[in-house]
Parts: sequence; C-alpha cells; structure tokens
Amino acid sequence: MAESGARRRRVVDLSHTIREGMTTYPGLPGPRIRTHVGRDDARAQLRGEASFHIGVIELVANTGTYLDTPFHFHERGADCATADVGRMVDLACVVVDVRGQRTIGPEMLPEGPLTGAAVLFRTDRSSLFGKPEYAVDSPFLTRPLVEALVREWPALVGIDALNVDDVDDPARPAHSMLLGAGIFVVEHLTRLAQVPARGARFTAVPAPVEGMGTMPVRAVAVLGGPSLGESVLSQTRAPAEQRSRGRTGWSEKSPA
Repeated sequence: MAESGARRRRVVDLSHTIREGMTTYPGLPGPRIRTHVGRDDARAQLRGEASFHIGVIELVANTGTYLDTPFHFHERGADCATADVGRMVDLACVVVDVRGQRTIGPEMLPEGPLTGAAVLFRTDRSSLFGKPEYAVDSPFLTRPLVEALVREWPALVGIDALNVDDVDDPARPAHSMLLGAGIFVVEHLTRLAQVPARGARFTAVPAPVEGMGTMPVRAVAVLGGPSLGESVLSQTRAPAEQRSRGRTGWSEKSPA
C-alpha cells in the first residue's frame, strides 16, 4: 500500500505483476519480454549524454489482472478502444466476502445500493495464482446471482479467482449476461483483504486497443474517498431511460 494526497489516502494495488513466462490461465501462453533498444545502444546513439530502454512484450490479452469489455463475448459489443472509460474510473467499491464458497449465489449480495459501483467478490484464491491449484474447483458466480447483478446494474464486477464463470459450463452465463448488459468484468484480482466492504474507490482501465475485447489493467482501490452512500454513483436505481440505454447502448460500439 502507498499513501498519497492531502488526505493521506491509501492506495491498494489489486493487480498481479506480469512476468516473463508466467501462467495466468492454464493453456494460454505466458508473456515474452525482451529488449528492443538496450541502454548501451541508446547511450551510443545519444553520444554518451543519456541512455534509455525500449522493451517489447508479447502476450495474450488474458494475462495477469485484466478487464473484459462487451466485445470479448459479443461481436457488436464495445471493445477496449470504444468502451465507456467513465464506467471504469473512480467507482464506488463494494467488496463481497465469499470465502469458502465455490458456487456464489444471490444470497451473498449485501444490502444497499450497487448501481454504478464496482462489485468485487473476495475468495482469497489469489494466494494460489500461478500454481496448478489455482485452476482446480475455482469459485464462480451462479446464473441467479448474475441475473440479480444485471438487475442492480453495477458498472463492473470483479473476482480474485480464475473466472467469473464455471469453466465446466460452456454457456458461460456470467460473461454473456454481464457483458451483454454493459457491465465490465475484471478477473484475477488480488489483495482484496486490504479493501473494506464499502467506502473505497476502484479504478481499472485497459489500454485503448482497437479490436481487443480484453486487456491487462492496473487495478487499484483508493481508501479514504467518499463512501458508496455519498457517491453520485450510488443511486439505488438509475433513471429508467439510463438503465434502458445501458442494456443496449453501453454494450455496442459507438458509431464512427
């Protein structure tokens, strides 16, 4: 954790470090990191006055902690370049403690407003990240829970585990329904134990890459900001026309 700002806010990094060859999701290749311009070559180019480093990284989009936009599951959905960044930044944060639960149902949702918030499910499976056990019997969101979340319409749903879906279910209801409603998904979070149930602010923004439905993010929680009840995003229900637009417009690319 780091401290910053006049109010001595605490910033909690909720992202896994990306390293050469790391495993995020079994079966996907690990990243490859190399140097394009090294410091010695750069120093020669600059006549010894300074040096720099330019690196190259090759990775699949689903590496480390990443955010899914609607395009990940819906062909006409907004991608990382067109998705609404306003629904990724400075969100009221709700952490739901579901430790010990494999099938996460609607009864686990807390009371209080969720509309426009980042709803993050804490399983503490992040302690197994990078190990074979991480992919075994991973917790997931059930269809009834996903249906309840779509009704509440948070901006984003996250989890500190392998997948929001049951990886043995080919229908992938959590991804399909959440992204179809314009609700972003963040997977492989970490350090959720350091974030309170309510009161923090959450941000996770991918690079704006066209044609990519998923990209790694630096996900952070800021403690010390306004609580969910004090936030303008914390309406128990968004206006009907806004919610209607969210179920259709948020998930589609803006016209050129």
